[in-house]
Amino acid sequence: MANGPAPFSETGKRARDLLYKDYNFDHKFIFSVPNSTGLGLTATGLKKDQFFVGDISGLYKSGNVAVDVKVDTHNNVSTKVTLNDVFHSKKVALSFNIPDHKSGKLDVQYLHPHAAIDSSIDLNPAPRLELSAAIGSKDISIGGEVGFNTTSASFTKYNAGIAFNKPDFSATLMLADKGEALKASYIHYVDRPDELTVAAELAHKLSSSENRFTIGTSQLIDPKTVLKTRFSDDGKAAFQCQRAWRPNSLITLSAEYNSTKIFGSPAKFGLALSLKP
Repeated sequence: MANGPAPFSETGKRARDLLYKDYNFDHKFIFSVPNSTGLGLTATGLKKDQFFVGDISGLYKSGNVAVDVKVDTHNNVSTKVTLNDVFHSKKVALSFNIPDHKSGKLDVQYLHPHAAIDSSIDLNPAPRLELSAAIGSKDISIGGEVGFNTTSASFTKYNAGIAFNKPDFSATLMLADKGEALKASYIHYVDRPDELTVAAELAHKLSSSENRFTIGTSQLIDPKTVLKTRFSDDGKAAFQCQRAWRPNSLITLSAEYNSTKIFGSPAKFGLALSLKP
């Protein structure tokens, strides 16, 4: 719903994306072939240390049905079938992996002008259950999520939070990690030609009174280049430069320096290339 609250899983997503999204300290390659007929193919390769892993995925869309199939280098096949706009504002997804016959999962999402509800259940004899809900509007919402393991009869997670969103800023406060941590995030879009954006995240562990803090920025260097920076209280500083060197194709350079690392190299570098014909 355009005026309804976002799903609870998106609470704080704007700040997290600026601080962490696309930071990659390995070598990554993505080649995507979109198709106007509804079938798209994507090949991904990742070289981490001396190991190389990859996968090939195909996405087929027809009407309100989407089928996503992915095959990786270990011959695992994952499939997800999604039905959108089922019974007015409902989305149903069925996913499973081959050869893991216990990996089946059913997800149901319901969007309402004043609520967003997500639920999932494993399709096996001892399923895990997950439920999340957010109520309010697109400007302010409150919600929570729980996960329950029927095998051990125990909760795997329970979190709650509140979000306040405006066009130029977003703020969230969450009780996370089964009530063990209090997390706050904030992102502000500055009205400048370079589209400067500033984000911060603060985490306080209630049991030990430990605090963690991260701040980051994003701004345009030119119309095709975005520079991001990130600093955290543990002595790490990172930057990312992403350039659209042709339409829909990106090259991303990431680097991180750890001032507290005594042994080994304190710096890490990564390169990602994303191509779309």
